[in-house]
Amino acid sequence: MPRKGRGSVSNPDGRFETRRHESIDDGWDIPEEGTPIRTTLTPDKAKSIISRNDSPDIPFDQSINPYRGCEHGCVYCFARPTHSYLGLSPGLDFESRLFYKQNAAELLQRELRKPSYTCSPITLGINTDAYQPSERKLKITRSILEVLRDFNHPVVIVTKSALVERDRDILAPMAEKNLVRVMFSITTLDSTLSRRLEPRTTLPARRLQAMQALHDSGIPVGVLVAPLIPVLTDAHMETILESAHKLGADSAGYVILRLPHEVKDLFHEWLAHHEPLKARHVINIIRDMRGGKDYDSKFGERMRGTGEYAGFIAQRFKLVCKRLGLNQRSYDIDSSLFKSPAQSGDQLGLF
Repeated sequence: MPRKGRGSVSNPDGRFETRRHESIDDGWDIPEEGTPIRTTLTPDKAKSIISRNDSPDIPFDQSINPYRGCEHGCVYCFARPTHSYLGLSPGLDFESRLFYKQNAAELLQRELRKPSYTCSPITLGINTDAYQPSERKLKITRSILEVLRDFNHPVVIVTKSALVERDRDILAPMAEKNLVRVMFSITTLDSTLSRRLEPRTTLPARRLQAMQALHDSGIPVGVLVAPLIPVLTDAHMETILESAHKLGADSAGYVILRLPHEVKDLFHEWLAHHEPLKARHVINIIRDMRGGKDYDSKFGERMRGTGEYAGFIAQRFKLVCKRLGLNQRSYDIDSSLFKSPAQSGDQLGLF
């Protein structure tokens, strides 16, 4: 049974495990409420902090994930399968057994000071949200931003949380130097649906308030309709973009729902419990956009899908962005100001 405040219905074994566990009916026809699951936090002694990629359909080549696992509990999260590398479940373990990189700021300083380092924007919050609930206490993301500020290093933040407001004192001065952009990910404006899809995220209306607060502080903001789920949320796309534009967003993007590895089964299970009358329709359209499969990882297609329905979504997005004036100019942030700050023991310049 679904647990209150959790996105995944179950806790299946990861794909690398040699043994499988199954729940069975004990024969008692008595409904049972799932036992509440507590969140645990474990330090993750990382050896490096900047992840790099050369994917042709991703608009950045450097990212930082301060956390492994995400308490937001979004059932559709494409990062869930990464917990299998830890011997844990992509289901409830992913959203309750979290790891934090306590030495993130120290590692980042070390990497940025390397003579071989070439500056390009770093994206925060791609695999897991850098502003998930534990950040309020741990402040790992804030310590990373402090380092980036000191180095005049450009950063793009992607989040579903209003907690980003806390760091306006860092972000606003960076924005004056064109060093930062914050993208808010919004799946739906329906708070009831949001509570079931992404149970521990900030409510959509509150995210929009945070977007306006950052915009009013001079921090550039944009919106990502992500993921866009056929039947459940695709009808909300225009309203999301219009609402975000009114509150300061000048750029936008969207990503079609992705169901890699174990996410496929977790999402099917979620549909069966929460949207049983729509489940078959949702899956049929997803497969129509994925060449008959639940997911196709092919570059150039995995983010937007293919086929008539995907083309219809793309056309709607293009028309509404044109009407609102979104994505009408370059939004590149500045990498030319990057410089290592002086530290104790540095040799002073001669002049």
